[in-house]
Amino acid sequence: MTGIEQLTSALLEGQDLSSETARRAASMLAASNVSMEAKQAFLIALAEKGESAIEVAAFAAEFRSLALDPGVEAWASQAIDVCGTGGDGSSTFNISTAVSFIVAAAGVPVFKHGNRSITSKCGSADLIEALGIRLDAPHEVLRRSLDELNFCFFFAPAFHPAFKEIMPVRQALAAAGRRSIFNLLGPLINPGRPAYQLMGVYAERWVEPIAAALGEIGLKAGLVAHCTPEPGLALDELSCVGRNHVAGFGRLASLRGELSPGQAGLDTCDLASLRGGDVEANIQTLHQLFGAESGAASNSVPAGLWNSVLLNAGAALWIAEKAPDLKAGVFLAREVLESGRAARWLVQVQSFYSNM
Repeated sequence: MTGIEQLTSALLEGQDLSSETARRAASMLAASNVSMEAKQAFLIALAEKGESAIEVAAFAAEFRSLALDPGVEAWASQAIDVCGTGGDGSSTFNISTAVSFIVAAAGVPVFKHGNRSITSKCGSADLIEALGIRLDAPHEVLRRSLDELNFCFFFAPAFHPAFKEIMPVRQALAAAGRRSIFNLLGPLINPGRPAYQLMGVYAERWVEPIAAALGEIGLKAGLVAHCTPEPGLALDELSCVGRNHVAGFGRLASLRGELSPGQAGLDTCDLASLRGGDVEANIQTLHQLFGAESGAASNSVPAGLWNSVLLNAGAALWIAEKAPDLKAGVFLAREVLESGRAARWLVQVQSFYSNM
């Protein structure tokens, strides 16, 4: 048997892989001389056993090491990424992308890592590209963007060449309706390596293990979140509808359990208020959101969406130590929106990229 087949046999016997062995497995999955069938059998066996936090952390460490380095170390110790795994099937508005913009407008460096949509009409890269932000921007432009805007976007395919050997396997598994460890890895392998993270996961069972994995990787602080808006439905982010399940890591490692909108001074909402559309519709919603005034959402922005954006932005600002607690983070996020700072920031972004 080959190396990966031996590891597959161990997984089928219910054995967890050590960190070193899991990293070796990740390296074999990225290799061109390992067959697609062997890779697929390994990933199915790993998923059926159930991925451990150590295995997830080891895979993340290996693929982070294989990623291209954008040279943003000067910002990394203050930077945050706000993203979700996707795959929740909810078709909501791009809340994490809007939150990233608000946090950058508030003065926190944001390393946004994302891709085009697979399960919805508008992924983070789709929305960002429609705003005029180049997905193929050279590394020096990304660094200038951080200097001038506190923001850069790492388009995942441009920074993870190793994934070209894995994509056919992922596509085959997706066609068969199977998830794998790669449904979790995207938010864990940001090539800029930010010190802070607010990450959403598609299933509640992943909240604790992913928080443990991010702690293993060594981030300063962050939260992993999942929302159950109602039985049978899921959101890979915090929201003001249903129950938010959270686990902290780093500085917030003691935070476990549920986080309610009321703890942030916000009202609950219904799921329909969070629904998104295609790229054009979500761009329009973003502009309406950033133009909201007078202490509440404008008439064209559902109150539930307004509150859910504030909840996530407040949490991100708290995580990144821009605010002393969640309520203070929400207060700052509201001020950034209502003062027009977010709208002005968006104009600066479009000017920056149009003049490249």
